[in-house]
Amino acid sequence: MPTVLHEVVIDLFRHRPRLAAELLGYVSDDPLPEFDNARLDSGDFPDIDPTEYRADAVVVLASGTSPVLAVIVEVQLQPDPDKHWSWPVYLTTLRARLRCQTVLLVLCPSDRTADRCTKPIRIAPGCTLRPLVLSPKTVPVVTDAETATSNPELAVLSAIAHRRHPERNAILTTFVEHVLDGPNGEMYLDLVTAVLPVAARHFLESLMTTGTYEYKSEFARRYYARGEVSSEARTLLMILRARHIHVPNEVEARIRDCTDREQLDTWVVRAATAKSLDDVLGR
Repeated sequence: MPTVLHEVVIDLFRHRPRLAAELLGYVSDDPLPEFDNARLDSGDFPDIDPTEYRADAVVVLASGTSPVLAVIVEVQLQPDPDKHWSWPVYLTTLRARLRCQTVLLVLCPSDRTADRCTKPIRIAPGCTLRPLVLSPKTVPVVTDAETATSNPELAVLSAIAHRRHPERNAILTTFVEHVLDGPNGEMYLDLVTAVLPVAARHFLESLMTTGTYEYKSEFARRYYARGEVSSEARTLLMILRARHIHVPNEVEARIRDCTDREQLDTWVVRAATAKSLDDVLGR
């Protein structure tokens, strides 16, 4: 299941596809082809083999209606060796579909993961794929009003990438003062708040002088609630293991897939004193 951080970053490209072109400037020395619009495209890459290939996002830079460059956007939270096999498929399939050049842009929340993702992928003799990787150290620190106002999505990405940066408070202050009242401001506030560490979240709340922040957008409510439910399920399973109550695989899957907070709360309370799994699940 995609994490909140993963979905937050991808959502930025859904709202501003042109962001992909802007970020390429930080990781590539090659000039972009001339284009006058950017749009999202399908990230599905069907293959004869039943293996499912699906990119996180695809942005097409076009001149009029003609594609001139397709950008495959991948959010990579941790190293994944399988991506070295699937990423070339993304590029070649999209290139054949749109008949234009394609590039792979990988966004990593840690420098360690970024270092792993930058390693060239040797496809065949004389053919090597070199992913373009954006790490926290290559995301600009946005603390000026002009950049935050003209490119709020970059300000959001800055707040996410530098949530532990020495200038974090200045970044968040700029974000609140120049992004919050703009288009999608409340939603972007939800996105940033959802991934901030506790200290940074408290600072953000103090800027807004609202006490405990409540999520306003449907996106954040959905993913934040999902995270809370997932945490509740993990707690229940930990209690059962600590009390040496055996949990079959099918029951563990049922617990992890449960989205009913009240049901999970009931099971957790029962688990504290239960002698068997039947006592917990009420069977």
